[in-house]
Amino acid sequence: MNLRPEITEKSQEIYKGKYISLRRDEVTVSNGRKTIREVVGHPGAVAIVPITKNRKIILVRQYRYAAEKVLLEVPAGTLEIAEDPKLAAIRELREETGFSAKNLKYLTGFWTAPGFCSEFIHGYLATELIEDPLSPDEDEFIETEEVDIDNVAELIRCGEIQDSKSISCLLTTILIL
Repeated sequence: MNLRPEITEKSQEIYKGKYISLRRDEVTVSNGRKTIREVVGHPGAVAIVPITKNRKIILVRQYRYAAEKVLLEVPAGTLEIAEDPKLAAIRELREETGFSAKNLKYLTGFWTAPGFCSEFIHGYLATELIEDPLSPDEDEFIETEEVDIDNVAELIRCGEIQDSKSISCLLTTILIL
């Protein structure tokens, strides 16, 4: 098989919102056939694993409208257009946990749903935390919770932590520590 990029023949924007867009593309695939691709456009995001000096990870609980439930997650946020991911991580850490980090290290990056969405998440590890709050977004209601790093795998296994960005970043953290 000869894999190659699909060629976009025609693109139609269906919807454009504050953070996401939806487009319908007509493409030519590797075998020369034409097909339709529907793509949710997203500017990308950051996710942060903040670890205290006591080996506790600061997680956030918040209601997620699309999931229709309160989820336990790593702090995270959407990038502004053309925003440097590291600067976004610093901002989101301060907004969601009230801390900044003396040490912010790139952890991993991943596509959330590459079959239909352009969102790419940049994961960071934050250590040497310093209290440094920044006002949260006015539509965000978040509670923080500290979890021992040794309990993270069990929280994932039992379904207490369910979102992919948190699972990916937390398991990567466990692997490198």
